[in-house]
Amino acid sequence: MEKKYIITEEILKRYELMNQVLEGFITLRQAQETLGLSYRQALRIKKRFITYGFEGLLRKRPEIPQALKISSSVKEEIIKLRRSIYWDFNILHFKEKLKEDHGIDLSYESVRKILLEGGLYEPRRKKKFHRRRMRMPKAGILVQMDSSQHRWIDSIQEPWWLVAMTDDADGFVYAEFHSSETVRANMEVIRAYIEKRGLFMALYTDKASHFRTTRHGGLHYEVEVEQKETQIERALKELGIKLINANSPQAKGKIERKFRFFQDRLIKEMRLRGIKDYDEANRFLKEEFLPWCNNRYSCCVESIYMPVPSTKDLDLVFSIKHPRKVNKDNTVRYNGGIYQILPINGIKSLANEWVEMCEIRDGRLDILWKGKRVSYSKINGLEDKTRLKEKEQILNLRTNTVELKESKKSTPPANHPWRKSWKKNVTFSHSNKM
Repeated sequence: MEKKYIITEEILKRYELMNQVLEGFITLRQAQETLGLSYRQALRIKKRFITYGFEGLLRKRPEIPQALKISSSVKEEIIKLRRSIYWDFNILHFKEKLKEDHGIDLSYESVRKILLEGGLYEPRRKKKFHRRRMRMPKAGILVQMDSSQHRWIDSIQEPWWLVAMTDDADGFVYAEFHSSETVRANMEVIRAYIEKRGLFMALYTDKASHFRTTRHGGLHYEVEVEQKETQIERALKELGIKLINANSPQAKGKIERKFRFFQDRLIKEMRLRGIKDYDEANRFLKEEFLPWCNNRYSCCVESIYMPVPSTKDLDLVFSIKHPRKVNKDNTVRYNGGIYQILPINGIKSLANEWVEMCEIRDGRLDILWKGKRVSYSKINGLEDKTRLKEKEQILNLRTNTVELKESKKSTPPANHPWRKSWKKNVTFSHSNKM
């Protein structure tokens, strides 16, 4: 009986390389790296090649024959029994009945695959189980933060945002109502929490754009490879607080469960109090509901909250900062306004220096240079008007002079050399030489 072999490209590659090894052109280590095998496996292949030649590189058939495949008649019998008698049995029960009453002994997986192919079984989607993370051992290690948009007051159709923070260890919670989930709203809540409890180590949030820059380079615009920090990232960095972004809502389950509690208890309590607007709702939330909630449901654990250093000005930390370059006339332009920087510590001008424009929450504007406030005066009113008039006059003068220059045409006089013929000015001398 003739032997039939299946020769693949991989076998031919091994044959060529083993010949190269035996002839001494390459080493076995080089062949092993080319084949992508371990050195011991390459050594075994070399020994088989020396002993059996080309056949030593071929795959050997197992001495024990493979298990026979399930015949189509058996599959049809299983499907028939399933439809007629065992249509409501689970797979394990059905498998046992096939063995006991019908003499068909198959594995659980084989029966399941046959039913799956016949359309008699639909696999259930595996439910995702999220393991609940243990609480942090001490308060101040991790604080979770999130926002929930909901119709908190029945008389107001527009849903508002409840921005909340809770400690992972003791469950202390602080929250405020805001009409929109903005950078300023989140900064206000973080600042109020720090003023109540102190500085903590890490803040656990989602990947919203006000926490983390989510823009990526696209077809119509370009974004820097290293994304700039958001305002909240920058503020937390100044306070030494690490920002951690969760990959799923389940990861910050403690604050999510707080929102379910608020949507149940808080709404009913505000309805009993007859609260009709969000100013009242914020007062009730801060003065009555949150103290009751923290006294009732928070734990008593060791705290590592740290006081805010005296060198840190929270007004500046939680301001909206934008860098600007000082012009040569020692002014800065920002939001359509012009600000004249006054001399500081004997320095008359900060031209070409970078400063930070800080928008404070109460509407004030501070200018920082190297972390220090600088004095300034806003140029507005009559000064702006006079400057604009002066610029307009200068522009008008320039345009007038340009028009005069363009309109003036120079006409050469009649006796100008340009009008004379060149032939008259040239004399020719002829000399005949014999």
